[in-house]
Amino acid sequence: MRHRHLRCLSLMAPVSAGPLARWHNEVQRMAAESPLGIPVLVSSDPRHSANANPLTSVASGGCSRWPEPLGLGALADGDTVRAFAEVVRAEYAAVGIRLALHPMADLASEPRWCRTSGTFGADPAVVARLAAAYVEGLQGTELGPGSVAAMVKHWPGAGPQAGGEDAHFPSGKDQVYPDGRYALHREVFRPALRAGAAAVMPYYGRPVGVPGLAGVGFAFDREVISGQLRRDEGFDGLVCTDFGLLTDAVLPDGSGWPARAWGAEHLDTAGRVLRLLDAGVDQFGGEWCPEVVVGLVEAERVTEGRVDRSAGRVLALMFRLGLFENPYVDEARAVATVGRADFTAAGADAQRRSMVVLTDTGVLPLQPGIRLYTEGIDRTVAARYASIVDKPEEADIALVRIETPHEPRATLPEAFFHQGRLDLPAGQREHLLRLTQTVPTVVDVFLDRAAVLPEPAEHAAALLADFGAADDAVLDVVFGHATAEGRLPIELPSSMAAVQAHPEDRPGGTADPLFPLGHTARTPERRS
Repeated sequence: MRHRHLRCLSLMAPVSAGPLARWHNEVQRMAAESPLGIPVLVSSDPRHSANANPLTSVASGGCSRWPEPLGLGALADGDTVRAFAEVVRAEYAAVGIRLALHPMADLASEPRWCRTSGTFGADPAVVARLAAAYVEGLQGTELGPGSVAAMVKHWPGAGPQAGGEDAHFPSGKDQVYPDGRYALHREVFRPALRAGAAAVMPYYGRPVGVPGLAGVGFAFDREVISGQLRRDEGFDGLVCTDFGLLTDAVLPDGSGWPARAWGAEHLDTAGRVLRLLDAGVDQFGGEWCPEVVVGLVEAERVTEGRVDRSAGRVLALMFRLGLFENPYVDEARAVATVGRADFTAAGADAQRRSMVVLTDTGVLPLQPGIRLYTEGIDRTVAARYASIVDKPEEADIALVRIETPHEPRATLPEAFFHQGRLDLPAGQREHLLRLTQTVPTVVDVFLDRAAVLPEPAEHAAALLADFGAADDAVLDVVFGHATAEGRLPIELPSSMAAVQAHPEDRPGGTADPLFPLGHTARTPERRS
C-alpha cells in the first residue's frame, strides 16, 4: 500500500472487531508516516446478512445479522431500513469502515438473476423509497465525521441481465430491454441520489439496443456517466467502477478470469483507463495499477487536470468524513459496538418480521410439544419447541427448510453465484411430495431470488419464505411466537417456461404467476 501510494482499500474478509480495529489503526499509522500523510479510506461490501459470496458480500465478522435487503423489501418500511442502515453505520464506523459499497438500487426484474437477494425487490416505488432511506441511515442528515458514505449501485440498473446470467462472467455480458424499460431502471436511482449519496458504482453490463448508448459496459460509456448521471441527475460525487475492469485476475494456482471490460476487451489496460476517464469515472475498483495512470500523464495522453478532478473528489470525501482530523478508531469501543445486544436483537426481529406466509391450510401456528420431524434445521434448536422424532411416520407435523433451486457452476468464482433454473430438481421434488403424502408438512424456502415451487404450493400444509433467517427465527414464526409481516417483494413464477418468455427488463408480469408481487396469505397469530 505505502509503496504503491494506494489510499482506498476494500475489505473482503470476515475479521472480528478487535483484530480489524487494530489492523485499521496500523494501516492509518503507515499512511500518516508517508510523505503527504494522506489517510486510508476503507470500504466494504455488505456484512450483515446471510449471503456469503466473497465477490458480493462478506460473512459478518461479528456484525449483527439481518435479513437480506430483499427481506427489507418484503417489509417495505422506510423506518426499518433507515434503522438498519444506522446500525450498519455504527458497526462499520467502529472498526474504521467509512465507505459502504451499498445499497443496491437495482430493480429485480429478471427472476433468474443471482444478485436479487441484494436488491429491495421488483416494485419500482418501493425500491426507490428504501434505497433513499438506506442512504439517509448510513450518512445521516449531512455527510460528516459521524457518517459512513454510501456508494449506490449499480447505475443505471443491473437487473435486466440477458437470460438471467450475471455480468461478472462472459456468459452474462449483455443487458437487454425487450420491453423498452431502460428509463424505468435508471429512474429508480433518483431518490437515493437526491438523498445525497456520496458515490455511485456503475455495473459491468453492456446494454443492447438502447438508443444513444455505445454498447459498451456502462462504466466505459460517456453518455451513461458524464451524460445521464452527471449532466442529467446533477451528480458530482465519486464514481467508482465495479471491480476488475482493467486487469485479468490470476489466482495462486494459475487459474483466474478475464477483466470484465465488456465491449472494450480489444483495448489494452492503458486504453481501458483512457476510455473510463473519458467517460467520467474517478476510481477503478479492485485494481492495483496506479502506474498506468502515471504513465499516461507522463506520455501526455491524460492531463494532470483530469487526474486532479478525480483525485479531488476522493480527497473531498475523506475531508468530509473527518479522516484527516482523526483517522483512528477506539479499539475497545469497536469490540463493544460490533454485534451489540440491541443491534443483534433488532436484526433478529427483522428476520422474523420479514418472512412471508405464502400458503396455510390452517395448520399454523403449530402447537407446542407436538411430535416434529425436521429436515434442514438444527435438531437441538427445534427441540426447544417440540418433541423431535427420527422418522416422518412418527410425526404429527414435518418442518423442512430448503433453498431456492439453482444450477451449480463448475468453476470458481462462478460457483459462488446461484444462477440458472429456478425449479426443484426431480429428486428433491419427488422427496418433498413423498413427505407431504406421509405427514402434513410445513416448507420454508430461503428466497435469494425467485423460485418455481408449484408442487410445495399445492401439497404442503403451509409454505413460507424467508430472506435469511436463523432456525429459531423460522421456528418462532411457525409456532406463533412471532408474526411474519412480509409481502412478496418479487413475483414467484408458475413455470420455467413463463420465466423464459418473460422480458428481462419488466418487473413482475410473468404469465399466470404462482404468487404475484405483494402476495401474502393469512399470517399466524402471535403467541405470548
